[in-house]
Amino acid sequence: MSQGIKKRFWKDNERIVHRFMFASLLLASPCTCFLPNFWSRVLTLSWDSYTHQYITEQAILNVTLDTLQQHQGHRAEEETRLGRSFWRAVGEVVHSNAEMDFLSSTRSDPVYHFDSERVDSAVAMLRRFWAQTLLSVRANEYQSALHSLGQLFHSLQDFYSHSNWVEMGQRSIYLHLLHPEEPAVPVAEGDTPTCMECFSATCRDNLLPRLTSRQREVQLLTTGYFSTFPPKPEGKCSHGGMLDSSRSMGAKGGINKDSTSPLFSPHHFLHVEAAKLASDATLTVLRDLRNTVGHKTFLRLFSVKQAPALVFVMDTTGSMFEEITAARLRAHAIIRNRADLPGQPGSFLLVPFHDPQVGPVYETDDPDQFMEHMENLMALGGGDEPEMCLTAIQLALTHSPPMSEIFVFTDASPKDAHMFDVVKGLTLAKQSKVTFLLTEDPNYTIARRGSRRRKRSRQLLPPDRFSLYSALSSLSGGLTIFTSNSDIHSVSSIVEDNTAAAKVTLLHVERDQEQMSLHSFRVDSTVNDVTVHITGSLSHCILIDPSGQSQSLLSEQGSLASLEHFNGLYRVRLLPRIQPGQWYLHAKADGHVAFNVIGTEFHDGNYVKLFKCGKLDRFLIHSADSSVDFLYYFATVTNETHPGLARVEGSPVAGVPTFLVLAVTGLSPHDEEVSFSHVTLLGAEGENLKKVLLNSSSSPSVSSSYTAVDLIGWVDSIPRAPFSVRLTGRDGRGNKLERVATEMVQPTRVQIQVLSTPPLVPGHSTTVGLKILNHGPDRLFTLTAEDDAGYLHTKGPHRFHVEAHNLFHSQVGLHTPASAQAGATVTLTLSVYTLDSADTNYAVAYLTVLPPDLDTSPPSCSTTRLQSSCSPACNESTWNVSLAVWDRGRSGLAALQLHKGQGTLTLLPLPVGGKPGETHPEQHVRHKATLVERDPPLNVSGWGLGSSEPLWVSYTSSCCSAQAELLVWDTVGNLKHCHLASSQQRQLSDTRTENRGGRHVMPYGFSFLVLILLCCQLLS
Repeated sequence: MSQGIKKRFWKDNERIVHRFMFASLLLASPCTCFLPNFWSRVLTLSWDSYTHQYITEQAILNVTLDTLQQHQGHRAEEETRLGRSFWRAVGEVVHSNAEMDFLSSTRSDPVYHFDSERVDSAVAMLRRFWAQTLLSVRANEYQSALHSLGQLFHSLQDFYSHSNWVEMGQRSIYLHLLHPEEPAVPVAEGDTPTCMECFSATCRDNLLPRLTSRQREVQLLTTGYFSTFPPKPEGKCSHGGMLDSSRSMGAKGGINKDSTSPLFSPHHFLHVEAAKLASDATLTVLRDLRNTVGHKTFLRLFSVKQAPALVFVMDTTGSMFEEITAARLRAHAIIRNRADLPGQPGSFLLVPFHDPQVGPVYETDDPDQFMEHMENLMALGGGDEPEMCLTAIQLALTHSPPMSEIFVFTDASPKDAHMFDVVKGLTLAKQSKVTFLLTEDPNYTIARRGSRRRKRSRQLLPPDRFSLYSALSSLSGGLTIFTSNSDIHSVSSIVEDNTAAAKVTLLHVERDQEQMSLHSFRVDSTVNDVTVHITGSLSHCILIDPSGQSQSLLSEQGSLASLEHFNGLYRVRLLPRIQPGQWYLHAKADGHVAFNVIGTEFHDGNYVKLFKCGKLDRFLIHSADSSVDFLYYFATVTNETHPGLARVEGSPVAGVPTFLVLAVTGLSPHDEEVSFSHVTLLGAEGENLKKVLLNSSSSPSVSSSYTAVDLIGWVDSIPRAPFSVRLTGRDGRGNKLERVATEMVQPTRVQIQVLSTPPLVPGHSTTVGLKILNHGPDRLFTLTAEDDAGYLHTKGPHRFHVEAHNLFHSQVGLHTPASAQAGATVTLTLSVYTLDSADTNYAVAYLTVLPPDLDTSPPSCSTTRLQSSCSPACNESTWNVSLAVWDRGRSGLAALQLHKGQGTLTLLPLPVGGKPGETHPEQHVRHKATLVERDPPLNVSGWGLGSSEPLWVSYTSSCCSAQAELLVWDTVGNLKHCHLASSQQRQLSDTRTENRGGRHVMPYGFSFLVLILLCCQLLS
C-alpha cells in the first residue's frame, strides 16, 4: 500500500480516531516503556513515536532481506512478498514483546523494563533470554525461540528509553548488556541522588551533572522509578509522565523517552535518539543470532521462502495398504515437483499410529530421509475398530510449523475422543488445517476392517462415529473426504493442491439444508488459477461467470471448467483466461455440502479441481498466483500499566465490543492502488453476520512500503455464532478483491489466561499460574491439561465454581525429569468448558527446559603479537596478528569463522607448556586448520581442548585489507566478535561498525583492555 493510500486512510478517519482516543485516555493507565504497538500512538497523542512493534518489525525485515541477499543472491526489492508465514513469525515476536507490558506477572516488574535502577537483575535476565533463544533454535523449537526473542527485545529496547544512556551523550549501543566481558558503567547506589526538581512537562537538564557526564571515569548509570513499587528514594529520577504517580515525589519530573509526547515522556526531545539506539541493539542481536545459528536456520526460524510443510498422520493397521501406498506416491510427486522450484523444500513430518502405539514422530527437512520413512511404513495387525487418531494428530500439531496442512489417512473412528478439546485448541492456536481422507463409508454399521488384519468380531458401529473428524476439519478449514480403497490414490491429489505455495482463500461455506443455495466469490486481477473442491452429494450444481455464462459442474464438458470425477471426488479447474469479477455457484445437495476452492500455479498447464467426498462438504476458494493475503487477531484496549491493544488469547468473548486487527501481507511497493475497506463476519453457511469498517493503523511518517499493512476495525459486539472473516477491498485495476480466512472463530463466554511461562529445570518441579474469567452466569467449570512430554503432575479434569462475571485463579504443576534435554520445549495445552452450555476456550503455552546453571559468558580473545610492515604500496606488504582464544565460561570452544577480511586465518591448539606467540614445531601440533572469508564456521569442539585451554590463532593479510573480524562461539552458542587491525592506531580509532558501536575492538595486550575500550567510547 502506497504512502498516499495510508495518508488517505489516516485523514479520512482522523476525526473518529480522535474521539476514541480522548475517551480511552480517560481510562488508560501508565505507560512505562516504548509504546507497545501501533494503537498506542493514538492513545498517547504521539503519532510519530517509534513503538516496540515498529522497531522489532523493521529490524527483523532488514536482517531477513540482508540474509536473503547474502544467502541466495536475491535483490532486496524482489523479497517484499515474504508471505503470511513470515509475517506470522514476526507477529509472534511482536506479540511476545508486547505481552511484557500486558501480563500481570511482567507489566509491573521493574526488572523486565529496566526500571527503578534494577539494572544488574535486568542484565542477567537479558542474558538468560539470549541463552534460551539459542537453545530453542538449536533444538528446532522455533515457536519457543520466537517467544523468548520477543521478551529479549522488549527489555533491551526499554533500556535506551528508561536509562540515562542517551543523556550521557552515548551514540553507540551498550555492549555490556549482552557481553559481560565488555566494560560496564557503574549503577548509582541507592542513596545517591540522580535528578533535580522539574516542574514542567518537558524536563531538560534535570539529571545531575555526573549522570550526563561524557567522562567515562565519573559516569553513573540510572533508570527512572515508576509508580509506588519499589518505593522511590528521595532525589532519585522518576519514569515521569502524567500517569506516573512517582513524578510528584522528589525529585519531581522524569526521564523517560518512550514517546514524542511531553504529556507522557518528560525527555520526549530525545525519543528519536533512544529509538535509534534501540533499533541498533535489536539489529545487532538479530545479526549475532544469524551468525550463530547460520543463514539457513535463521531463515527457517522466520519461515522465509519455505515451501508449505508436508504433514502425514498415517493409520498403519492392516487394512491401510492402499492408503499408505497412495501417500507414498503423492509424497514422491510433491518432492519431485519441489526439486525444480527455488527456495527451501520445506519440512516433512510423519506420525504413524497403530493402536495402542502412537508415533514416533519422524521430522526432517531432507526429502530423501522423509521418503525413507514413508517406504518403511507397513500395514500390519489390528484389533478393535477405533484407533488413537487424535493423539497422533496432537503430535503432528505440536511438531509441525504454524499454518500447516495436516493430512490424516485412516478408516477407523477415534478411540481417544477425550483428546478432542486439546487437539481443537492446538489447531486453532497454530491456525493449521486438518483434512481427513477416510476409506470407510460412515453408513456402514458392521466392522469390515479385518481383511488385512486378524479377524474381528462383528460389531455394530454408530453412524456418527466420524463426527469428531468432521468437526475438527470444519473449524480448521480442512475437509473430511469419504472415498474408497480403489480411488484413494486419485483422491489424495488434494495433498498436492493444498500444499502449493502462495494460495489465498476467496470463499468458504458449509450448508446442511437440502435446498437450493447460491454462493458467490470474486476473482480479481491478481488471480490466475481457481480450483473448486466440493465434498458431499450434489444433485444440482451450476457455475456462472461474471458475464452470465453458465456450466453444469456435474457434466465433464463445458466452456468454463474442465472436470475429472472419481469415487468421492470431483476435480474441476476454471479454464484460462479467468474473467475477473463475481462468480456464482448455484447448488442443491442431499445433506451436508461444502465447497472448497483453491488456486495453484502449475508450470505444465493449468487445470481446476473439484472434490466430491462423502457426507461432509463445504465451499472454499483459493488462488495461488496471488500472494495478497491477511492475518488477523482480536484485541482489547488495556487499562493496566501500558496503553495499547492487547491480543485476545484463545477465542473472543461473545457479545462484547472488541477490536479486529488485520495485517495484509504480500503487497509490494508497486501495489499502490490496492485498498481495503471492510471485513465481513460470515456465519457457518456463508451468511453475513456483521460488517466491520477498517481504518489504517499506520502513521504516514513511520510507515514503510515493505512492511505488512496494519488495518483495524471496531466490532461493537462479537456474534454468538461461529464465524469466519472475509476481507474486502479493490485491486490495482479497480476490481473488487476478497480474501477469506478459513478457520471458524468460536465465540464463547469464558476465557483462560496463562499468567507466566517459567523455565523448566531438570530435576525440579514448576507451577504455571492460570486465570479463568467467567463472562456468563454462576456455573461450574471443568479444566483439563495435556502436555506432549508427560511432565504434568495431574491432567485433570479439575472442577470449580465461578460466580457470574468473576474470575478464578488456578495452577498446574509439572515435574521435569533430570534427564530432560536443555532446549527442549514442552507444549502445554489447557481447555476449560462448562457442562451446561457450549462455552469452551483454550490456551497453549510453550515451556523451555533450561539447565540450572546457564553459561552466559562468551569466549575471549586477546592479541599477543602484532607485526606490520605496511607501506604506501599496500599490495607489496603484509601484516600479521597472533591471538589467544579461549572460553571464559564452562562450556568450551565450539567454532570459529573469519567473518570479514581478505587474509588467511590459521588455527593451532597451544601445546601444553607453551606460551602465546611462540612458534612450535609442526610435530607437536594435534590439529591445524586455515580459514578464509566466507568459509563456513570451523568446528573445533572435537579438538580435545579443555574448557579453559586456549587456541592459538594467527591472521595474515595484505596491507590493502587493514581490518578483519573473527567470530568465536562456545558450545552453548555464546558469541564473541574479535576485531583485528593492521596497527594499534587503527584499532583505537576504528570502533564503529554497521550498528554504530556494536562490536568489540581487540586490544593489543591484556593490560590495555580497559584503556582501549574507554577510548573507543569517547571517540565514538
